[in-house]
Amino acid sequence: MRVAVIGGGWSGIAAAVELTARGISTTLFEAGRVLGGRARSANLDDRMLDNGQHILLGAYRDTLDLMRQVDADPEQLFDRRPLSIIDNAGFKLALPRLPAPLNVAWGLLTARGVGLGEKLRTALWMDGIKRRGFRLAADITVVQWLDAAGQTGTLRRHLWEPLCLAALNTPADRASAQLFANVLRDSLGSPHREDTDLLIPQVSLGQLLPEPAGKWLRSQGATLKMRTRVQNLTPTDSTILVDGEAFAAAIIATAPQHVGALWPDGATNYLYEPIATVYLQFRSRTKLRFPLRNLMGRLGQWVVDRGDGLVGCVLSGRGAWETLDDNALAMALEDELALGEPALWHKVIREKRATFSAQPGIHRPDCRAVDRRIFLAGDYTWADYPATLEGAVRSGRHAGRLAHAISRY
Repeated sequence: MRVAVIGGGWSGIAAAVELTARGISTTLFEAGRVLGGRARSANLDDRMLDNGQHILLGAYRDTLDLMRQVDADPEQLFDRRPLSIIDNAGFKLALPRLPAPLNVAWGLLTARGVGLGEKLRTALWMDGIKRRGFRLAADITVVQWLDAAGQTGTLRRHLWEPLCLAALNTPADRASAQLFANVLRDSLGSPHREDTDLLIPQVSLGQLLPEPAGKWLRSQGATLKMRTRVQNLTPTDSTILVDGEAFAAAIIATAPQHVGALWPDGATNYLYEPIATVYLQFRSRTKLRFPLRNLMGRLGQWVVDRGDGLVGCVLSGRGAWETLDDNALAMALEDELALGEPALWHKVIREKRATFSAQPGIHRPDCRAVDRRIFLAGDYTWADYPATLEGAVRSGRHAGRLAHAISRY
């Protein structure tokens, strides 16, 4: 029998690849013109630009495995570097190529702009978190967690709060401390040094996974129905009808705000966070000293060097930046970058509901929906992580395995 996957983002791609690799006849429905969902490439102003900046880590094991499965070589597509947190206020924490946990210990000991006493207190705090298995007694905000731990100094302002915003897309005063602890567990707290590596994309998001996955799926006999928005899911005694077409099972891999239109019992009621990417084009020889930098400005958060003088500034979570129009926002970030030259061109991409707000205690549904033949996939269903590409991929693969099991009967 056949299985339908509704939604061609990274979770839908992962589900379709999982099913196809297991020999299941798979049909992938995607409303847009290209695969990738919120992590895709688009032609804007005659340039191929990513719809946002996604910095991956070596800990993204399922994502890297999926890329290899569809013949996209991570070693060729990423610039892999040891993690460095650098900002324009003089702070720097750089991890060496030492075995874990010595890499983190040395990085913390040699962090620039931090007193020895604060370093030792932070090391003891991190050791305590690790001994408790990164489990909190109760889920509170990251600000409350840091306050209770006495993390109120330089590392809070220049490391923990910026990392929280980057990982959860939610400011620390609203973000879930347990989700942040899970991120730390699999990165700075990992026993594998390579898990802390930064993976800087050297190609567009489309070339990382969506394009090679689409090519692989077609080569393996899967059906991709692009520009096809599914309107109805109807269970029968033995099948699921997708706009009247019969399937043994269906995976809903849309963004959470769209699930309820297809399956009311899967509807969510999340708060959402906006994200903007501001592209600034400088002269081609212009580049950052390190390809990832924390601006620590009035508005700016993270900036990524995309090569050939193009940088992408990322703004996550609600804030003052939302009140500025595109031109004013681009000019403000150009000033904060302070590269000593004017930008030649800019483009602002805004998403008002880019990710769910990763606040304490929010309900995260499992991949299993109420009907035994309908499954959910998406980063919001992978409760161990905030909204990340890795969470999306893991959820898609899991949903694919569940749908494969039911489709055999």
